[in-house]
Amino acid sequence: MKPEISAKKRMEQWDISSPETPGFHEVIIPGREDCKAVYVYRLNLPAGQSHLLKSGKLEMNAVLISGSAKVKCASFDTEMSKFDSFYITGGAEVSITAKEDAAFYIGGAVCEGLGKTFFRKFDKDLPLGEIHQIHGSGAGQREIQFTLNPEVPASRLICGLTWGGNGAWTSWPPHQHEKDLEEVYCYFDMDAPKFGFHISYLKSGEIEDAVAHTVRSGSMVIAPCGYHPTVATPGTRNAYLWILAAFTPKSRRYDLAVTDPKYVGT
Repeated sequence: MKPEISAKKRMEQWDISSPETPGFHEVIIPGREDCKAVYVYRLNLPAGQSHLLKSGKLEMNAVLISGSAKVKCASFDTEMSKFDSFYITGGAEVSITAKEDAAFYIGGAVCEGLGKTFFRKFDKDLPLGEIHQIHGSGAGQREIQFTLNPEVPASRLICGLTWGGNGAWTSWPPHQHEKDLEEVYCYFDMDAPKFGFHISYLKSGEIEDAVAHTVRSGSMVIAPCGYHPTVATPGTRNAYLWILAAFTPKSRRYDLAVTDPKYVGT
């Protein structure tokens, strides 16, 4: 049995640096890290090298965060550019070959036999709708592109990319969804000297013991419970892939976030 630790010590462990070395890396695994449902992997492929991604018991949503690659499986055979993505169900295999140095963030959750493999091309000019959305307002306004939106059948995962404004907040007002889903924020395009803060606190309005995680490219922060607003420093736009993993297929919903009542309307 693991020894009891304080809430603050627990939250401090939620910040994880993903490896930049070549290869396939298990970054966040339920039980090993402080989570129950969400898996996160990082694949770094030097130009010309290949990797066979096997989903096993998981469904996976893979997003190319840098470089370019060629991907092939039973459902698609295509080239990937930055921010393109694909979703695969359990028991699938995808051959990935880097055309230039490439890095993928990959979210996973236990596959319940739902969903269908697909490839999604990123389109920054896509009209607002199910995939491309604007959330929040003022200093909290951010742009979202779903890589796996809730309208698409899947078992437990919902995933997307978020970009905040210069020096602005994202995920404000603070929210939590601890009864139904857990989440990981995976940051990119925030190389030093750029950085931001990912804030974790457990109870409504109780920010005295909040933990501010310093985040930049490669940072991954778990949100198994509690509230998790983020903010960028001046000259920085927070940019991250967020991965939501529902505890059951029934709670695979995007409308279950609970806003901290202390900050409603701010």
